[in-house]
Amino acid sequence: MIAQPAVEASGVSKRFGSRDALCDVDFTARHGQLHGLLGPNGAGKTTLMRVLLGLVKRDAGSVRLVGRDVDATSEHIPNRVAALIDTPAFYPYLSGRANLSLLARLDWKTRNRASTIDRALEQTGIATRADDAVGGYSAGMRQRLGLAAALIRSPQLLFLDEPTSALDPAGARDVRALARQLADEGAAVVLSSHDMAEVEELCTMLTVMNDGRVVFSGTVGELRTRAPAVVHVLRTSDDGTALSVAAQRYAVKATPMSGGGLEVSAPIEALDAYIIGLGRTDVAVRHLEPRTRSLESLFLELTGRTNADSGVPASVDAEPLHESSVAS
Repeated sequence: MIAQPAVEASGVSKRFGSRDALCDVDFTARHGQLHGLLGPNGAGKTTLMRVLLGLVKRDAGSVRLVGRDVDATSEHIPNRVAALIDTPAFYPYLSGRANLSLLARLDWKTRNRASTIDRALEQTGIATRADDAVGGYSAGMRQRLGLAAALIRSPQLLFLDEPTSALDPAGARDVRALARQLADEGAAVVLSSHDMAEVEELCTMLTVMNDGRVVFSGTVGELRTRAPAVVHVLRTSDDGTALSVAAQRYAVKATPMSGGGLEVSAPIEALDAYIIGLGRTDVAVRHLEPRTRSLESLFLELTGRTNADSGVPASVDAEPLHESSVAS
């Protein structure tokens, strides 16, 4: 028997004024999986999470969370569903523990409050500062406290929107490990991130969004099958001119890399002609190496963008809604 999905969304749409934020979106996430949600600024990722959680009323479509239909006007989300959306907000004059205790009291579904809070504080690595006023917390500590607020629901379904954005490398590593642990224990974790390496390392399933639409949904392996198995890393004396030369050749696709250089995809004959063409335009080839196509370049191709015009693909959608949303 196939287990029921943790998230089943079909035909979800949302419009803000004249702008379609979500267009007929289908989305499914299953228990025991880390599901990556990717897309550039304004793609609709955060809006989708808000709609699924009932924080924003959808215009069309159906949503089921952990086997329960969620009405578009519902004020409550099902038990054991939690989220960390945007920057968490707390009472700065209360301690971290007191803030969590208040949230637990407001949420009648939280059981064994004291022990549940202690466990969440330990899991997120802030137990030693739990009795300090939140006003003295760093941005990273507030992010950890926001995650602890979600964990006090012992979630079977957890939405995380850029959970490592305010954390140092050690903190980001801890949060990734925790997300992986929750999925291994049977929870469904939906994680949005701009870090391609993070997503590739953690997630078993991916959904890529662009302009409010799903442009890909499947495994990392399935995403890779959409592109040639091998590309070439190219470093030149003038990457800008090299990119322009590639744009003039139908069979050559070049993508700027964040660390410099280009990732080039082309049939071998077209690649030969391209390299010769660079020499004729006085661009020296300093390095050419075949390698497996990076997830980042595939993402950029799906969304029709380059590092030059989109920056690093980010996950915080530019939408004029709630400053912070911690569903607990």
